[in-house]
Amino acid sequence: MLKSVVVVGGGTSGWMTASYLTAAFGDRIKVTLVESARVGAIGVGEATFSTVRHFFEYLGLEEKDWMPKCNATYKLAIRFENWREEGHHFYHPFERQRVVDGFTLPDWWLRNPSSDRFDRDCFLVGTLCDSLKSPRHLDGTLFEGGLGERSMYRTTLTEQSTQFPYAYHFDATLVANFLRDYAVARGVRHVLDDVVDVALDDRGWISHVVTKEQGDLTGDLFIDCTGFRSLLLGKALEEPFESYQSSLPNDSAVALRVPLDMERKGLRPCTTATAQEAGWIWTIPLFDRIGTGYVYASEYSTPEQAEKRLREFVGPAAEDLEANHIKMRIGRSRRHWVNNCVAIGLSSGFVEPLESTGIFFIQHAIEQLVKHFPDARWDEGLRDSYNSLVNRCMDGVREFLVLHYYAAKRTDNQYWLDTKKRALPDGLAERLERWQTRLPDGESVYPHYHGFEAYSYVCMLLGLGGIELKPSAALGLLDPSSAQHEFKLVAEQASELERTLPTQYEYFAQFH
Repeated sequence: MLKSVVVVGGGTSGWMTASYLTAAFGDRIKVTLVESARVGAIGVGEATFSTVRHFFEYLGLEEKDWMPKCNATYKLAIRFENWREEGHHFYHPFERQRVVDGFTLPDWWLRNPSSDRFDRDCFLVGTLCDSLKSPRHLDGTLFEGGLGERSMYRTTLTEQSTQFPYAYHFDATLVANFLRDYAVARGVRHVLDDVVDVALDDRGWISHVVTKEQGDLTGDLFIDCTGFRSLLLGKALEEPFESYQSSLPNDSAVALRVPLDMERKGLRPCTTATAQEAGWIWTIPLFDRIGTGYVYASEYSTPEQAEKRLREFVGPAAEDLEANHIKMRIGRSRRHWVNNCVAIGLSSGFVEPLESTGIFFIQHAIEQLVKHFPDARWDEGLRDSYNSLVNRCMDGVREFLVLHYYAAKRTDNQYWLDTKKRALPDGLAERLERWQTRLPDGESVYPHYHGFEAYSYVCMLLGLGGIELKPSAALGLLDPSSAQHEFKLVAEQASELERTLPTQYEYFAQFH
């Protein structure tokens, strides 16, 4: 069996990896994490998937253990503003579709829309977001009964059969620090030093990394969590990188941390993605501030123009704040596990922050590494299976994000015109043609696990408005009374929740 793992790089990816490995294997594997005091984390990964709760549960942590310490809040959806036209918004919620007589509620809505808000007519979450509500009552009970129960076993992403109604916003630096303390308390060795070299043996495998102050760090398995620099996989092992930029042109970002009186402003329980002239701006509400940033394509905007636009968007609260400019590497490594090195996080690949997939990719990679963990035989089949799963996951997210731009009705400048002309990933054109006459279902979306289900594709197509969708002809022959009853039920349940749930700020204020 392998005896030691060396994680190179800290931040969210490094400490998520170290803490998860020690939670999984205990003291049967020695874990060392080395990070530089001089290299800061990117720190914009503040929004997540709903499935990230399984990561914290796997570590044996409850929300009260970590959320207040990380200024965390709930995220029930992503709110898309101005993607169709100025002044328009819709939600992509963490909420599966209801089904009536074999057809989803969005199918019935498309046949006979009762308003221009499919997200409020077909789902509960849009109402909760508009009214700034918490998904939990003050006593901690979840608004959807039964879903808040913890499993008696630790679970991972791929076996989930329910859609949990929220994810998290959090301060990524505080989460990394929290997980560092968790991991070190459970035996992870923490080395604060600069890695100055990566040494390879005669086979081309990593034998050790050389640090500036403490010499050589040896191990059996090395995990590359060095971010976009990819010091181990990309530089030392020279693994090729496959760019996604032919279809996803956004390659830059500028970010601000904006302190605000969130009690007065209110905590909207969703991430907001506001379309701009050369990309989009994220707004993430934490308990003590907002995180915001402009993701843009350098082909259409300079860093100075992007920063100016972001500051205008934020307003007076942005004055005197330091801006963090980031150059993003969009795409993935050809392989993520080569020899005895596995890349996790930005060193492995990245699409862009839209849909908050950065931390999801980290969690998925860590879970698959544990499921494929090698022994002294270093079975090639394990590496091949791991690489295939991670590649398919990233390629699937790429396709889903391309849909956002291609299907957006907005065409008011060259950037948005060009999003309709870029190369589509293999298979997407055929799927788009099929979706125009039948809304996406489990059989017609990207076929491999990538975190998104058919209802997510439905929400984007209905909300973005750039692709003409035809209602199902069969619904014209069915009695609509049951569907009408369900629409009424959604409205009644939403109204009751709006009346009885506390605001998100009220819920979290009790912990602070």
